[in-house]
Amino acid sequence: MIFRVATRRDLPAVLALLADEDRVLDPASMTVTEEYERAFAAIESDPRNEMLVLTDAEAAGTVLGCLQLTYIPGLGQGGQERALVEAVRIRADRRGTGLGAELMRLAAERARGRGCGLIQLTSNKRRTAAHRFYERLGFARSHEGFKLPLERP
Repeated sequence: MIFRVATRRDLPAVLALLADEDRVLDPASMTVTEEYERAFAAIESDPRNEMLVLTDAEAAGTVLGCLQLTYIPGLGQGGQERALVEAVRIRADRRGTGLGAELMRLAAERARGRGCGLIQLTSNKRRTAAHRFYERLGFARSHEGFKLPLERP
């Protein structure tokens, strides 16, 4: 397995992972819209954001998992940065093989190497299997999350 920063070439595979976590979608079937292009370019150009992928070195670099890390400066915890993990996915046909735990371990290692004192994430309340997974990794349900959808101008 190879853990690395995603490139534009990985975008269809990442979108396939995010589009359906219960089935394996062919990345070639994904429509990469202008909005996705713009969002990926913003992540790629921002030193506080990283889209990371886990690829299979033996299967022509097939993307097996992804996540986004955002580094957040703050005054809490003695001024240490924290890392926010978003968009965590492992290909449906590869779940239960330890790849998710490895992906999260590598992300935590990367955040620690950057000096982060905390790694945090939110997870949809309906994703109970994901909650058990995160708890097995040592994440604690320490806060209640809130979201407010904003209307686009």
